[in-house]
Amino acid sequence: MVSFLAAIPLNRIAFGAGLAFALASGAAVRADPAPPVAISAHVQITGRDTRLSFILQSCVPSEPYLLQNPSRAIVDLPEVNFQIDPAEGLSSAARRDKRQEHASAETPSLIASYRFGRLAPGKSRIVVDLTGPAAIVSSTCAAIPGAAELTLVLTPSSEAAFKAAARAGAARQAQAEPAPPPPPAPASEKPVVVIDPGHGGVDTGALGRNHAIEKNVTLAFAKTLADKLRASDRYRVVLTRDDDVFVPLGERVRIARRLNAALFVSVHADALASNSAEVTGATVYTVSDRASDAEAARIAEHENMADSAAGEEAKENANDVNDILFDLTRRETRAFSHVFARSLTEYFKVAGRLNKNPRRSAGFVVLKAPDVPSVLLELGYLSNAADVADLDSADWRDKETSQVAKAIEAFFAQQKPETQPAAAANAALKATQTGGN
Repeated sequence: MVSFLAAIPLNRIAFGAGLAFALASGAAVRADPAPPVAISAHVQITGRDTRLSFILQSCVPSEPYLLQNPSRAIVDLPEVNFQIDPAEGLSSAARRDKRQEHASAETPSLIASYRFGRLAPGKSRIVVDLTGPAAIVSSTCAAIPGAAELTLVLTPSSEAAFKAAARAGAARQAQAEPAPPPPPAPASEKPVVVIDPGHGGVDTGALGRNHAIEKNVTLAFAKTLADKLRASDRYRVVLTRDDDVFVPLGERVRIARRLNAALFVSVHADALASNSAEVTGATVYTVSDRASDAEAARIAEHENMADSAAGEEAKENANDVNDILFDLTRRETRAFSHVFARSLTEYFKVAGRLNKNPRRSAGFVVLKAPDVPSVLLELGYLSNAADVADLDSADWRDKETSQVAKAIEAFFAQQKPETQPAAAANAALKATQTGGN
């Protein structure tokens, strides 16, 4: 049986076998019409050009454009069922087509790495990290015997030309039809708990041992935890995503704020270099203006790049308000966050391992709601064999989510009405801010 941690079929099989495997495993199989399956990808150097090709079940239209900071080529697609190991795109230079091994060192690949995956229902995306200024020659899909080949062709460009094209790409992305706003949330007498499975869709998150993929780990844990909380009938529980889709960091925060959430728990996992495979255990993070240590700063920097990893253009956040009301509310919220973080570490260690420094803080974007107590739970390290074995265990997940549910219950039990953040103050705070936050 294939582990839920793994990327299900690999791209080293023939197309027919890959499709049969996907159907047999039940991976991403949907009611008709099903999205076309992609089963392999490869990079080729042809003269000065770099070509990234995907083998698909059938052709799809593509919309390519460039972005900068960092330099990326983006290809937006209708929904595609990518049945390819995400690790295939980590180092494209090492995965060139064997026919190109003779390529001269004077014609290096323009592709540093690439990612692919579902962006939203009906939409997928390929994100290509560039090694230097590039121009898009073409993005085409053509029939080949028994399948189709989608090919992005890049060629070197001047810095000025690339920047101009990237500005146009950013404008194009900004003008894309926005998703319809969600309907107003019904009022709830129960505390609203928002569980946030980290990463998703084109943003795979960390990749680890035994084909462990962070976005799968976090979703499985979050769904199990949500089921436990709903079974108690004490809370209204909302997941920021309940499928393999990408949700921007700012939208995760907005979900919690729109719902007047009483608690926000973001679930993640980490992976370190192979020479750090012995590092193990869970860590609970809270937000702070200054990181508690270098490791916390590294984790926050990595997690805050999720939007960039998914091919989203960086957007300025003009919603911070520096006034007394904002500061008081934020201070109170952070105090509640620290209370829950302490409780969570105590309960978590009953069924699982903690990192040697289990409580840390840093400037995580996803924890910055000024009026929602928020923590980020790193379940463990996908680079550690023991942690991966736990994260792939339904029994461990059942025990550990029970402990997290107990920590949440204890958090609300400790709060008295007069000590909870004042609803009127929170409403006044929201009234001072723009953009629906």
